[in-house]
Amino acid sequence: MLENGIIAALDIGTTKICCIIASPDENGGVNIVGIGNAVSRGMARGMVTNVDRTVSSIRSAVAEAERMAGCKVRSVMLGLAGGNVSCYNSKGIVGVRDSRRRIITEDDKRRAIESAVAGEIPQDREPLHTIEQEYTVDGETGIKDPVGMCGMRLEVNMHISTVSVSALQNVLNCAKQAGLRVDDEDVVLESLASAEAVLSPEEMGMGVAILDFGGGTTDIGVYAKGCIRHTKVLNLGGDSLTRDIFMTLRTSMDEAEKLKIEEGCCLSALLPGDSDMITIQGPEGPVGEVGRHVLCDILESRVEEIMGHVSQELIMSGFDDQVMEIVITGGSSLLRGVPELAEQIFGKPVRVGYPAYMGGLSQMVNNPKFSTCLGLILYGLKSHEEALRNGTSKSRERHGVFGGIMNKLFGGGQ
Repeated sequence: MLENGIIAALDIGTTKICCIIASPDENGGVNIVGIGNAVSRGMARGMVTNVDRTVSSIRSAVAEAERMAGCKVRSVMLGLAGGNVSCYNSKGIVGVRDSRRRIITEDDKRRAIESAVAGEIPQDREPLHTIEQEYTVDGETGIKDPVGMCGMRLEVNMHISTVSVSALQNVLNCAKQAGLRVDDEDVVLESLASAEAVLSPEEMGMGVAILDFGGGTTDIGVYAKGCIRHTKVLNLGGDSLTRDIFMTLRTSMDEAEKLKIEEGCCLSALLPGDSDMITIQGPEGPVGEVGRHVLCDILESRVEEIMGHVSQELIMSGFDDQVMEIVITGGSSLLRGVPELAEQIFGKPVRVGYPAYMGGLSQMVNNPKFSTCLGLILYGLKSHEEALRNGTSKSRERHGVFGGIMNKLFGGGQ
């Protein structure tokens, strides 16, 4: 993770692949020294569909970042998303072993976590994160760390994310073929990484839902009382908007993407009453015109559908009443009208999440499309520092950024 004084992150998305290289500073932060981007070819909805094309895109992004940074990347933090990810909440209950003194130990804590995870994960899935939400000791709830407390009965609430073994191995294989090493503990759910870059501790405590509105997927993370409560990956993203334009206006995919980015708006109320015409370009010049309201109708319909699915997911999760604010990040959040339309659908305050990075290259990085990659950097650095404080490098005993993330089951792995 931290090698030769640098830390690198790789975000393998459906439409783009991003690599960021950073070095820790003396104040506990990071200074970004290299950024690389490449068009993603060989991915669909967060899953590998063509190994050779994905490897080539990874190499291009990493090489660009290496040239800017003037150093070589050997290992990376890797973000993971897509329909291959599944998450759920679980509870573990154990009796305190020392019945005479009734002092809760690290061993009691470990057994409670194992009890929450045991028997829940199918053989064709790999544990990605097991996140401690809170503990209960003899009926006393809301405890963050029970070690040293007195009690007879210890309970833990956990948030567990798993990934398809084959899907994970395909992504790791692509990184390996591109000349990169990815350790078990350095694979991170993208919604957790994005949250690290754009959410404040106050928002996590108050209650917030983060939506990483990417190209192929929309990743949902719900935080309340300072920790993650619910995660979900929807296989709908900005690429769906591009395809709608492509099919409706019968233009090329490249022109459809350009129209979405440069001319797009997904809320008709933001258009002037006499909206003008937009020129559609072909390979050899203009091929026609379309009213701006027509393009808006295409985009509004799809964004409304996606945000409607998110709203239903929040309701079904049971945590909708704890969400006080919606934060939308990712490249597709930059589409004009997204926060306004989302606010109408959710009936809650909505803002676009920009990374709050203040170091070198900040003008390039402080963009929602870099939230995941920058979050991976911050996530990895905090995990490394905590491992140093604990005097251990055991990834499976690593307590994570948001109150205890243990990136693999105890003694498990690949």
